Amino acid sequence: MVTGCGAGDSASAVSCSVSRLEGLVALEAQMGTALSQAASEVPFSFSLERQDGRRFTFNRGGATLQTAYESKSASKLVTAIIILWVVEKNNLALSERPQDRIADWPTGGGNPLFAMTLAQLLSFTSGLTLVPPCLNDGSADFETCVVDIASVNEGNGSTPGQQFFYSEAHLQVAGLMAVRARGVANWQALVADFKAQTGLFPSSTYDSPSLSNPALAGGMHFTGEDYMGFLRALKNGSLLNAASMGELLADRTAAIPIVFSPIFSGIGGGAGLGEDWHYGFGLWHECRSPTFNCAPATRVSSPGALGTYPFWDRSKGYTGIVARAGAFGTLTKGIEIERLVRAVAEAWADC
Repeated sequence: MVTGCGAGDSASAVSCSVSRLEGLVALEAQMGTALSQAASEVPFSFSLERQDGRRFTFNRGGATLQTAYESKSASKLVTAIIILWVVEKNNLALSERPQDRIADWPTGGGNPLFAMTLAQLLSFTSGLTLVPPCLNDGSADFETCVVDIASVNEGNGSTPGQQFFYSEAHLQVAGLMAVRARGVANWQALVADFKAQTGLFPSSTYDSPSLSNPALAGGMHFTGEDYMGFLRALKNGSLLNAASMGELLADRTAAIPIVFSPIFSGIGGGAGLGEDWHYGFGLWHECRSPTFNCAPATRVSSPGALGTYPFWDRSKGYTGIVARAGAFGTLTKGIEIERLVRAVAEAWADC
């Protein structure tokens, strides 16, 4: 399916020349052929959107942009944006610490983790490395589990700001801070507030392992259509102001070691890419190199462990997603599917 420039019914809707339109159609056909032959053990939906709104979508195996998928880490970017949205409303500051908002936060002043900030939580540099079982227990209490995160990490030997460690724990704590700052009952109420004010994610929800104890770093069910709308709003600047965008897109790992990266080494038994990606707030700064030698924020993304891959190519001005649900540990599959057509997609974005 193609929508946008050149797809209207009237001549006035066609803003591009016939030759340019023919070029776009040819490039889309080329992407469709490649995607039909892509190695994927499960159905998937692939979609791109240019700066001018033209969209290319390819569906395989019965998948569509209306299919609901479990996000895994594709929700990390969404969660980070929701929390930054709270910050923008002057309800919260990036310099605040968990104990400033969570009354029963147990980490005392004698522990190095006492100094962790919201900015460090959003960038996975807070020092949290351990995840208690309650985070994946649907019957657990969300707030009690956040306190348990603090308790299990108190003796982990980490100091905030000294290393990057990819973990579910960071965003769970940051999420409760945002709930407290916004003055709402729980994460679901905060998301409802965000949805009502932005119109985004109407068919998506944080519901895994349960509605009452959602995993903010990976517990969302989403549709590709919802996620594409979110990426459009982010790209067009209608979600965050310039200052917040600057915070979101800053490279937070340029000067510290990356201790655990599933992009480099894999996750859940699956292989990684062996590439040194850096991290911002809930998003990766991509770099196709074993040592980071790329311009930060050129291409950012938030891939998930089931193979979903949402991305924003800022150098070419287009966004996209591979939406799929493979086995846990197939993190790289969506990236590999997209890379089959990346060169053609870039030409399509430039056409």
